[in-house]
Amino acid sequence: MKQDLSRIANTGLISKITNENDAASLIQDGMVVASSGFTKSGDSKAVLLALSQRAEFDPLKITLITGASLGQQTDARLATLGAISLRLPFQADAVMRTLINEGQLMYIDENLGETAMHLKTGVFGDIDIAVIEASSIKEDGSIVPTTSVGNSAIFAALAKQIIVEINLSVPADIEGIHDIFLTGKYPDKAVIPITSAGQRVGRSSIPCNPEKIAGIVFTDKKDSPADILAPDKTTEKIASCILEFLGNEVRAGRLTKALLPLQAGIGKVANAVLQGFAASDFEHLTIYSEVLQDSTFDLFDAGKVDFASGSSITVSESCYQHIFNNWEKYKDKILLRPQDVTNAAEVISRLGVIAINTALECDLYGNVNSSHIAGTHIMNGIGGSADFAQNSYLSIFVTESTCKGNTISRIVPMVSHVDHSEHDVDILVTEQGLADLRGLAPRQKAKAILQNCVHPAYRDMLEEYFMEACKRGGQTPHVIEKAFDWYKDLRLTGSMKRQHSIQESSLDKL
Repeated sequence: MKQDLSRIANTGLISKITNENDAASLIQDGMVVASSGFTKSGDSKAVLLALSQRAEFDPLKITLITGASLGQQTDARLATLGAISLRLPFQADAVMRTLINEGQLMYIDENLGETAMHLKTGVFGDIDIAVIEASSIKEDGSIVPTTSVGNSAIFAALAKQIIVEINLSVPADIEGIHDIFLTGKYPDKAVIPITSAGQRVGRSSIPCNPEKIAGIVFTDKKDSPADILAPDKTTEKIASCILEFLGNEVRAGRLTKALLPLQAGIGKVANAVLQGFAASDFEHLTIYSEVLQDSTFDLFDAGKVDFASGSSITVSESCYQHIFNNWEKYKDKILLRPQDVTNAAEVISRLGVIAINTALECDLYGNVNSSHIAGTHIMNGIGGSADFAQNSYLSIFVTESTCKGNTISRIVPMVSHVDHSEHDVDILVTEQGLADLRGLAPRQKAKAILQNCVHPAYRDMLEEYFMEACKRGGQTPHVIEKAFDWYKDLRLTGSMKRQHSIQESSLDKL
């Protein structure tokens, strides 16, 4: 592997240069290992893969902690070999997901804004080794990250030993886009003095005691590309509904054309929604989010966004190339921060973030499931959606009204797993329409969702359920013994659809 010693300003660390196999040999069975990486960006691209190769003939098990999901198929390789006993706080790998749902691998799914505090207070035990990707190491031993920050700052502070992967595929002049602010812990937790998305409050590198650096490995591999799909008719309709709603908020005097800082969860729907702003009348927008996706840079290019703050840059291969081919154009418009800063309730509330996140399903009263299929099987995890939903000025959840060829309705009588209660959901949007749930009682919310968000194939079924539930009474009416029948039908017949007759023809009779 080629080396570039100019990337190591602390010359005393030159002797720590090694290869990925020798670095991986420092990781022993039973250790707690932390890795940089947030939604495929800035992750370990050599040492953890070398560990997976070693695990083929030298069985071991580790606890693996990250910022969010990893790229390079690292999770899949380690999980397949049984090398992970516990994984947290987020994953997005199909192979690992299967093993988790089979009970072969323990998984802690938690709000991404909470992990750093749990580490500081020892909830997960000591970190034995941290593997952190860097663009360079400064003279004081501090680490300049690459395309993500995630939990790397807290890993560097708490780990007994640190392995640094210096990635030469990332230009050295990426230095300057990182804003590393250390929040401390209770009772001395610091105030995070961010009052605008573009305000720098920390330093440009991660503090690190150079004596803890046990190895330095050079790599030259780009981040795994994000799976970005082009907008389709469904996502375009969802985006159109949100843009119309926000336009009405401007006309009502509750917002200006600059809106408030935008946050969008990762994925095709959220990415498409943000892309919709390119052709809108909104201007001088800002982003305060976790992940800066392709849409962020599309909006920069369209002259719609002035500044974007996040914890990672997670983009498609073509967008990645475009960004670094035009780096000077974007460098002064971006800040990457630790995830306990991007996801801090204090900052989200102060800035008045407009949060747009994806639901797997939603029920009649606005409760949202964003993590589990049919109540039991994890998909990816809650991620940071609750951090934003609970503290934002506007909490918007988006989903398609059905999936799997209309055999599954995304709007159900009662969600099978609750990640976000109705109290944290302001707006629900599908391609069928938008339901503004603010200022509504539960029965009013149900009518708004029925009238605006449900697919026609399921509207009669859901209306019938709601009418029967209302006859039973209650502040939040349900027919408890039938609340999960749709999932039972799905399991038995492969579809939630059933033939129902409506006993009353209008919701207005309720």
